[in-house]
Amino acid sequence: MNEALPDVPEVRVVGLPQLTSGFDLVERLDLAMHLKVHGPLEPLGGEQLAQLSERINLRGRGGAGFPFHKKLRSVAEAAIRRGVRPVVVVNGSEDEPACRKDTVLINRAPHLILDGALLCAEAMGARTLVIGVTRESTQRSMEAALAERGLSNGRRSALRARVQRNPVRMVTGAAASLVRSIDGGPAIPPGRKVSASRSGVGGAPTLLSNSETFAQLAIAARIGPERYGNTGLYDEPGTVMLTVSGAVARPMVIEVPTGVPLRYVLQLAGAPPVPQGVLTGGYHGKWIDAATVDEAIVSRDSLRRVGGSLGAGAILPVGQGTCPLGESLRVAQWLAQESAGQCGPCYLGLPAAARGLEDILNGGGPAALEAVKQVARNVKRRGACSHPDGSAMFIESTLDAFTDDLAAHVLGNGCGRPVEGVLPLLEGGGTPTGIPGGGEENGPSRQKIYVDWTLCRGHGLCTDILPEVFQLGADGFPTVAQADVPRFAEAKAVRAVRRCPALALRIEEDTRGQAPSSRTNLPVLSQGRGRRALGR
Repeated sequence: MNEALPDVPEVRVVGLPQLTSGFDLVERLDLAMHLKVHGPLEPLGGEQLAQLSERINLRGRGGAGFPFHKKLRSVAEAAIRRGVRPVVVVNGSEDEPACRKDTVLINRAPHLILDGALLCAEAMGARTLVIGVTRESTQRSMEAALAERGLSNGRRSALRARVQRNPVRMVTGAAASLVRSIDGGPAIPPGRKVSASRSGVGGAPTLLSNSETFAQLAIAARIGPERYGNTGLYDEPGTVMLTVSGAVARPMVIEVPTGVPLRYVLQLAGAPPVPQGVLTGGYHGKWIDAATVDEAIVSRDSLRRVGGSLGAGAILPVGQGTCPLGESLRVAQWLAQESAGQCGPCYLGLPAAARGLEDILNGGGPAALEAVKQVARNVKRRGACSHPDGSAMFIESTLDAFTDDLAAHVLGNGCGRPVEGVLPLLEGGGTPTGIPGGGEENGPSRQKIYVDWTLCRGHGLCTDILPEVFQLGADGFPTVAQADVPRFAEAKAVRAVRRCPALALRIEEDTRGQAPSSRTNLPVLSQGRGRRALGR
């Protein structure tokens, strides 16, 4: 059984280090050591930063890969047009069990990340900088780095800088989740898609990018685009931080120039000589089969051409001795548990897809296979965030990559190999189903809200009041029939029940394993179809 990765695993480098410079000297580069290793950094104007980012083809390193220069210009233009100061946010929320590259950078080279973020803040006239993290170790390291620079969140500070600590959860890393938490809400997507570049923290244009992205910008600003381009590929210059785990002898974070063969990276980590497949990009990524591994090099375009994904920089091989479908099922079940419970495609679709994959493994036959494919298709592009899309992509990639194993399970008695748990998950193989993080508002859901389809007329008022739970489908009706009510939204759920014109909503409290509630400010409708409105 593969244990959970530590916050800071072994770190290796291929070629000359850039982001990992100084790692051979100290465990953590404080400000003094950081300046000795990297030297001072001169400020740059906003357009200079945008041109630099464009020349080195800098893209977000958190998974989406959006061009950084476009994001930078978009935020600057929105701030000028509206006459408001922008906000800079560093996303260090690395909550996927197979990813540690950003955690390593924050723990060992926090000032390199701050260099890039402060360059952007000064160039655009930002007066607020927030670093989002989810781990105690990253919180400590980044708070220490801010203190070493004399930065604080005091009202009289020229730049108010602080660390935002959120729960460890897959959806926490979404940009919208981080923005929402900074504004005082829960660290889950808001249920509507709004560009942070136009309206982010406090409604201001917000430059939000991943930790490694800001660190790469700091390196390029120091050495210039020409020297930066001397490393790696011509069209994707520089280095890439990867987390290599799965069926390997030595899980590690490794900095490699783009263009290095993927096979070489796997060998450094002690992967099997001929893996069954390699998951690229993490648990929202894609599998490539053994025959394709030799063709792949470390680059966004190369991995995409062979059917893989650079994504969040996670590389996970699976050996010949384990069932790849069974390994993928564990991940699919974990992804389903990570749902924020806000929309039908995620709350209902992902568990259905995981159950369908389990049916295939248990001999469900061709019907089970077709059911999984249908669910995966229905989930995509319908969620409140990207979690359903990424999870569906992972499941579809699993079915495409392991056709022989799939045939053995669908048409025969299975592949006969065990499930060894080589793909790392969180402790215990999963996470709580509620929104964790402590506190009354973030505890497990205690209530469910139900839609009575015999009464619902599709007015849509529930989606306006309770977007955390309800969205309207293409037919104009809510996409879920029942859903858990997050604790922070309990009062809004009651409001939705009271205001439903058709009286089609009801709330039931789940009291299993709990003492009777003494709270009286959240009335609960009876299970029957009585037409009394709450609170009258």
